[in-house]
Amino acid sequence: MKKTIIIAEAGVNHNGDVSLARELIAIAADAGVDYVKFQTWITEDTIAFDAPKVEYQIDNDGTSTQYEMAKRLELSFGDFEKLKNYCDQKKIGFLSSAEEIKSLDFLVDKLNMPLIKIGSGELTNTLFLRKVAAKNRPVILSSGMATMDEIKAAFQTLKEYGARTVHILHCTTSYPAAFEAVNLKAMLAIKNEIRVPIGFSDHTLGTEASIAAVALGAEIIEKHFTVDKNLPGPDHKASLSPEELKQLVTQIRNVEKSLSGSGQKIPTPDELTIRQNIRKGIYLAQDVKQGTIMTEEFIHFKKPIKGFDALEIDLVIGKKTKKKLKAGSPLKKNDI
Repeated sequence: MKKTIIIAEAGVNHNGDVSLARELIAIAADAGVDYVKFQTWITEDTIAFDAPKVEYQIDNDGTSTQYEMAKRLELSFGDFEKLKNYCDQKKIGFLSSAEEIKSLDFLVDKLNMPLIKIGSGELTNTLFLRKVAAKNRPVILSSGMATMDEIKAAFQTLKEYGARTVHILHCTTSYPAAFEAVNLKAMLAIKNEIRVPIGFSDHTLGTEASIAAVALGAEIIEKHFTVDKNLPGPDHKASLSPEELKQLVTQIRNVEKSLSGSGQKIPTPDELTIRQNIRKGIYLAQDVKQGTIMTEEFIHFKKPIKGFDALEIDLVIGKKTKKKLKAGSPLKKNDI
């Protein structure tokens, strides 16, 4: 099985603090993920001053406007340059999803980001998608809040304007997303209808949905994580702890191993050794004389197999014994 790409979504869980962002990078590197991802934007260019928060933002981050929240969480281009260098130092891939064109140009042209992640909020931003595609990089597109027709239109725009490859992540934009709302089968519908590699951006609590997505064929898993779930901010409560992030990586790698076989139902080498002692052979239930015709009353089935396998019962019934045999002994090929 192809290795699943695991993206640890730091997002805005740095709370606008570069030192906390560095700590998140170190946690992601220690967990063994492939990429750590942030979000890059210029608040004035992407959010109206009076834009209200959505419900989960109000619940987790108070009642200020969306603009005020974003301004508090915004990091500068200089900050991201330092974070990219720190990722290089920690030998972990750096990603950040841009929300407007200046940030996109900075991330790709200045930081040479190897692939471009597009957040769900930009899926219908056609001009932005064209600019992304023109960078001629691999693209990962999240599909939260979208209809299938909207996803198809975004995919067609990206391919038409030059995106090298496009992976689409199924996503439910809710923090946290209820398991009943995840609808993982929609990920397979995206794959089948658009003929595109798929993945899952997981906003549920815990790791179960991500594991199920890998088993269903997700090639990319994206999952929020944090230093501390109790920190103030919009996304901490729906994020994994450092230990949970490590567990997710281990679980995904174990699922990959479980799916990596030939697909043919054949015993493993270990099973071939074990089954001799686990399966039952044919033993004698009582003493028998030479010339006895074997019937069921003379037979017991016991472990291990030392002569006839229980599977070979039809080779035994009706046959005549060559010699006197004792109760409890295994019936062997040269006994009949």
